[in-house]
Amino acid sequence: MPSIRTFKTFLAVVKHGTFAAAGKEIGLTAAAVGLQIRSLEEDLNQALFDRGARSVVLNTTGRRIAAQVEELVLRYEALAASGDSDELSGTVVMGALVSALMGAFADALWSLKQAHPRLVVKLLAGLSSDFAVKVEQGELDAAVVTQPPRPLSSSLVWTPLYTEPMVLIVPRHPHFDLAGDPLEILRRSPFLRFDRQTWTGYLVNDALQQCQVTVRDEMELNSVEAIVEIVRQGFGISIVPRLANVQWARDQGLKVISLPGTDVQRHVGLIERARHGRQRFTGAIKQYFQASEGKNRLKRARARQG
Repeated sequence: MPSIRTFKTFLAVVKHGTFAAAGKEIGLTAAAVGLQIRSLEEDLNQALFDRGARSVVLNTTGRRIAAQVEELVLRYEALAASGDSDELSGTVVMGALVSALMGAFADALWSLKQAHPRLVVKLLAGLSSDFAVKVEQGELDAAVVTQPPRPLSSSLVWTPLYTEPMVLIVPRHPHFDLAGDPLEILRRSPFLRFDRQTWTGYLVNDALQQCQVTVRDEMELNSVEAIVEIVRQGFGISIVPRLANVQWARDQGLKVISLPGTDVQRHVGLIERARHGRQRFTGAIKQYFQASEGKNRLKRARARQG
């Protein structure tokens, strides 16, 4: 009878395509991985992979049982976790936009870590589009990403967490003449554009289209924090998401200006597989933001009444 460990080895080989790469993930030599796979195939009395000189590929039988094996492992992990009461523990591998770590998501992680000291979160920084692929392939348990501009694979689920308006940022001490009107600033000033091939880049394009202006592209970058720093130094302007929990009003190097006649917002959310072994953790993240939004609504209501 194959063990859960053998099933996990099988899934690692499916994900990585070689015994060596799978072994690095689970802490076994390539030879040991190969022995477990051969043992599994003997137990099931059927080959699961087509073997090549440098890689192994699932055959028809392997593809048929892969989803069932993953389901078995998920059920076992859920059973093993049921004795942990309400405490989250173990290691979660997350992807996150660096800009999300600068804002509200960092607070959520800190809160969860304080409540669950046995929880270990490994964070990888990157771009939303890259994270979607890695989550689907099982390299990441989940990721914090911008709302996808296109429909996702049916195996993935995106849940909104919070919203950030797209705003104009300008330097307080520019190395160029800065107009007084926001639209004239956009037309005349050197523009630092967020990579137009990224999901946030699409939102910048939407904002510019709503403003009906043509900008002077000076530079194109794929990092909000890099753009913000260059603006601080006085070398250009940009349109970026107004990052949640960042104290923009206290910034000594730049000013934030609302874009007239636009309503473009960046929706930041959690992307995960429809079924995976860390749903208690992702559920806790979503509950944190639901509670935060409830508190914010109450504050706004009291402010209107006051």
